Amino acid sequence: MKKVVVGLVAVLQLLFPQVAFTQHKETCLICNENNHDHQSPYQLTSKQELPFIITSTGVALTGLLIKTFDNVVPYTQEQLDALNRNDVNNFDRGATYNNSQQAGNASDILLIGTAILPAVFLANHHTRNDIGPLLLITYEVVAINYGITSSVKSLVNRNRPYVYNPDLSYEERTDAQSRYSFFSGHTSATASLSFLFAKVITDYHPNMSRGAKVGLWSFASLLPATTGYLRVQAGKHYPTDVITGYVVGALTGLLVPELHKKGGDKFSLYPTRVFNQQAIGITWRP
Repeated sequence: MKKVVVGLVAVLQLLFPQVAFTQHKETCLICNENNHDHQSPYQLTSKQELPFIITSTGVALTGLLIKTFDNVVPYTQEQLDALNRNDVNNFDRGATYNNSQQAGNASDILLIGTAILPAVFLANHHTRNDIGPLLLITYEVVAINYGITSSVKSLVNRNRPYVYNPDLSYEERTDAQSRYSFFSGHTSATASLSFLFAKVITDYHPNMSRGAKVGLWSFASLLPATTGYLRVQAGKHYPTDVITGYVVGALTGLLVPELHKKGGDKFSLYPTRVFNQQAIGITWRP
């Protein structure tokens, strides 16, 4: 338990480096025996990075275009009256009774708060020297997560839980977001950024103490989990929406920086042509 507490203190020091959370300033609470690795764990070259930039930007633009051309026609009052929450599977059905404005507002605050996590890279004494590459990796994570989330929302057009709630007005049940339930963008966004944060800090501190690592990854895991819980309580999403969003966001936040690590050149992307069409080639060397 003591190691976990020390780990949480280390996370607070990462988030608020200007505040002294311990009296022993000479002691590093992140790495064992103050043994830091000053080498950047990532390798970004223009030749290697261009395909990643093109791919992530393409995924984001695809999601934006699909959403732009997704002209969902609102339900009529008669169609709303014909909806039955019993048609929703048992696991998700409970969300159709939820309508907490406070939970919705809290989830928005968590989303905004998570967006500042990459700024911590500027504060940490190791990552600040690589802030350019790290911001580029962050852009790729955000772009890919947004593109996937937006595309799936528009292609699936799943009713949000509040659409089935007869206690709400017609206008509330048929607003512009009423058919974008699957999957949760709030959860996927917070998961992608929080797991990216934990992944980068861990990669820059290979000698991180066990307590610090437990505290860091507990923070990264609980943030999107809390966001997802609040989205369900707000009646904005079903449990399956937030679980899917959590998985997609976490994988994006973990895989993108992993693909940039030194010695990780077994996997590569490169521009190519298939049937006279521009495409992205993928190679994997075991």
